[in-house]
Amino acid sequence: MEKTQARKKIYELTELINKYRKEYYEDDDPTISDTEYDSLIRNLENLEKEFPQYSFPDSPTKVVGYVPSSKFQKITFSKPMLSLGDIFNYEEVIAFDKRIRNMGVTPTYVCELKIDGIASSVHYENGIMALASTRGNGIEGEIITENVKTIKDLPKTLNDEISIEVRGEVYMKRSVLKSLNEERQKSGVDEFKNCRNAAGGSLRQLNSEITATRSLSTFDYTVIDPLKYGLKNQIEALEFMSHLGFTVNPHYKLCKSITEVWDYITEWREKRKTLDYDTDGIVIKCNDFSMQEEIGYTVRTPKWGIAFKFPAVIVETKINDIKFTVGRTGNITPLAILEPVMIAGSLVSRATLHNEDFCQARDIRIGDYVSVRKAGDVIPEVVEVNISRRPVINQPFKMINKCPVCGHDLLRKAGQSSHYCLNPDCDGIKVAGLIYFVSKSGMDIDSFGEKIMIDMYKLGYIKTITDIYNLKKHKNDLIGLDGLGEKSVSTLLENIEKSKKMPLDRLITAFGIRFVGGKVSKIIAKRCKSLEGLAKITYNDLIDLRDIGERIASSVIDYVNNNKLFLQKLTQLGLNPIMENVVKDGIFTGKSVVLTGSLTSFTRAEASSIIEELGGRSATSVSKNTYLVVAGSDAGSKLQKAKDLGVKIIDEDEFKKMVK
Repeated sequence: MEKTQARKKIYELTELINKYRKEYYEDDDPTISDTEYDSLIRNLENLEKEFPQYSFPDSPTKVVGYVPSSKFQKITFSKPMLSLGDIFNYEEVIAFDKRIRNMGVTPTYVCELKIDGIASSVHYENGIMALASTRGNGIEGEIITENVKTIKDLPKTLNDEISIEVRGEVYMKRSVLKSLNEERQKSGVDEFKNCRNAAGGSLRQLNSEITATRSLSTFDYTVIDPLKYGLKNQIEALEFMSHLGFTVNPHYKLCKSITEVWDYITEWREKRKTLDYDTDGIVIKCNDFSMQEEIGYTVRTPKWGIAFKFPAVIVETKINDIKFTVGRTGNITPLAILEPVMIAGSLVSRATLHNEDFCQARDIRIGDYVSVRKAGDVIPEVVEVNISRRPVINQPFKMINKCPVCGHDLLRKAGQSSHYCLNPDCDGIKVAGLIYFVSKSGMDIDSFGEKIMIDMYKLGYIKTITDIYNLKKHKNDLIGLDGLGEKSVSTLLENIEKSKKMPLDRLITAFGIRFVGGKVSKIIAKRCKSLEGLAKITYNDLIDLRDIGERIASSVIDYVNNNKLFLQKLTQLGLNPIMENVVKDGIFTGKSVVLTGSLTSFTRAEASSIIEELGGRSATSVSKNTYLVVAGSDAGSKLQKAKDLGVKIIDEDEFKKMVK
């Protein structure tokens, strides 16, 4: 991104986030989801890291909470009420642990459910509640003592006559929200949107009698100045608060390793749905208080703690533009350019719109706010448009009639949904094939991203697949290209060499033969055993194989006949993988297993490989002969069919335990 664009984007994001902060913290009436807000913050943080000169001193990435309202008296905290930084996936959990250990300490961690409510602080004098406040901006809070006194599970007097400050989260139970909304509906009053907004609006009432009718609850989790009470760690603090009469969430756990932390996160990802209150993540803290002080703080967050946010499968964001891409078969795909948003633990900035019919059926337009989901291994896709947020000026979708790369006329055949560029010399088709070859679905050449491939194609270093394996001849020329230094070039070349050891089925997949995916590639590889065998395979050899029909067989034979010299060159370059039928005896031996829905710990290809390595068959459809169905989130018709047929169904966590 150019500097002028970055400066403008940072300003726009800062203004937008500040608007949403006011809605969330002060008005208790947000117009966007937490996931959409988190994504905007992450996007701004990334831009500020790259262009720190354009960051505002009061950027929302540097402040906590909100400006306390003048309607309430204020309190200045003796110790700031900081917020926790957010992480969203396994890699970031591991990176957090690595940062801690790099400081020369060996931590144990306490994991606690992250309650989706309102942070508060309560002071006691000689065991009697004296003052309570909201977090405000972390430095100053709003005094709401009378309102807090209406919370039944927060003690007015402690079991010991001590002076202490305890902090926690005020929340509303789901069952309470349901009852309140039923009453409001009968009275013709607007219903509360969710538990968090209802709790915020109830807690910051000027009339405590109104707060009393809202049946708020609280979980407490922090003791200020814990050493003063002889507390050495967070576990002791939680037990001490329970002794004093505070309500502590019972689901905390001491974890001796980051692996145990991840197991806890995985356990509660689904289990949280059984609770009567909202939790949007897991708080991870170093247990030892002296270690916390050693690790320290930033201006906004403690370094010794972090909040893992549970990934949303479907989120809402804005379509900023629609571009058109060319696939390796010449198919033209509309692509939504999104306001970056977190989906299933990763930052997503684009989503497939499939084809013209898909866009027109859903009336998708540039400028629309849309629901986006990430299912399986595919690029995220748009689910539906939020018409209520559509500006009047948004124009209907219009399909292009020329190839966006070579300008050749596009063709849509009768009965097909996609448009195709039929120019065999189209650079778009060639580049797409090369990108697919090095991708995770193909040869999985790490650090060889789309941008690098496109740059090297434009510069003439790579025009064919064989050029990838001759790239080492240009090592000195590559150093200094955009984004490439000596170390990154060396790493890229090392990864290219490593890819020569990939199994035969992955190489066949990487060729991008039409109708041939990972599953069919395995079947073909087991039959032909080597590249030499692939070059000699016949139509009759293929048609006799399970799951291979006339269309696939013809496509493979056409590819082989047109690429015999190319296959020989690959062998000369050191690619001569052999398919060994190595299968472990295990729980899936001789059995059919079906995967459905989105998996979070594996890609679909990885899960299929595990099933096959353990002797099973990764099937695509459910039948009475199916041994097991593994159902991820967003599972559809296959799950229902399994239920109808009485086939055993397990979730991803159970699958992980089985394959261990």
